[in-house]
Amino acid sequence: MNIPLDKKSYCSLFLISCLAVILASCVSVPEPTVSSTRKASPSSSGVVSPTATFVPVAWGDLPGWQEDDLTAAWPAWQRSCQGLARRNPSGINWKPACAATSQVNANDAQSIRRYFERHMKVMEIRHSSGASAGGVHGLVTGYYEPYLNGSRQKGGVYQTPIHRYPDAWRKKKPSNLPARAELIASGQLNGQEILWVDDAVAAAFMQIQGSGRVRMTDGKVIRLGFAGTNYQPFKSFAQWLLDKREITRATATMQGIQAWAKNNPRRVQEMLNANPRYVFFRELPASPDVSVGPIGSLGVSLTAERSIAVDTKALPLGAPVFLATTYPLSEKPLRRLVMAQDTGSAIIGAVRADYYWGTGDQAGESAGRMKQQGRMWILLPH
Repeated sequence: MNIPLDKKSYCSLFLISCLAVILASCVSVPEPTVSSTRKASPSSSGVVSPTATFVPVAWGDLPGWQEDDLTAAWPAWQRSCQGLARRNPSGINWKPACAATSQVNANDAQSIRRYFERHMKVMEIRHSSGASAGGVHGLVTGYYEPYLNGSRQKGGVYQTPIHRYPDAWRKKKPSNLPARAELIASGQLNGQEILWVDDAVAAAFMQIQGSGRVRMTDGKVIRLGFAGTNYQPFKSFAQWLLDKREITRATATMQGIQAWAKNNPRRVQEMLNANPRYVFFRELPASPDVSVGPIGSLGVSLTAERSIAVDTKALPLGAPVFLATTYPLSEKPLRRLVMAQDTGSAIIGAVRADYYWGTGDQAGESAGRMKQQGRMWILLPH
């Protein structure tokens, strides 16, 4: 999806206000000093990055590499190859490795493992600047695709509009667009409604996620994809609630915010208006297969638990990345191959990932609670 606007597909922006606390819990053990960012050509180093250092390691150094069921990651890698064939901003030569996928048994994890080990090298990702320079640990958050209930007509419980990006704005980008509350009150969006939903807070979280599925009153399901914003800065609901001492840092999660809204219905609009940014959507066909996720920044469908959002100033879009972290609110290891197929305004830094959990409430539960420490390794073609 080549939208010339800031792609919004991140779950944890409402937790930005808490990042200082989160990052404090993610301080890495001091690492030996490494050389500055690798400056080799794309063919030899894979990427010239101003914020990441890539250190060659052996495949045996990857924790959990032999145990990962790579058959689950293979469709995501094939989608990466499709996207990279159309759009490859990093300039890395992925063609030989992608061409070789046709010789791989997609149902054989060992065959897939041999493929990656034969055609790629593995490199540990380290921070190359700031207080974490040389460090290997970073923050891993989560995001998901929510389900909402909607109607083509306003009425009854369906009072919250979902708007399309006005065509007139595409022809000429307006200057000084008002913040969310003023924009809606101005009437500029009248007639731009795609549909109405029954939950204003759920609609606000869909704006944070950047996509969603909507169950319509006629039983059909449609998908909404990101189409643009009013160019205003994002302000965290969590920060607003923390500033007013309505929640604690321990409850500054999506679930905590939803609980507060349920207990304070008369103040929900006040909370929503605290965020000046407003997100627009476009209607897309919805596959009945929920494993086919929304379109990420690479232009391909995301794969539940096998796609991540990254900072493209540090990592090349489309690349395979081995992620070692833990499940939300636990020490249970989560170690697997994922694909860097998306981006997000909150995803900044070398060892930083937003993990796509999938579609629906269960995925949302995991995404909303995920604030884990993690390590990352990038796989690059020889």
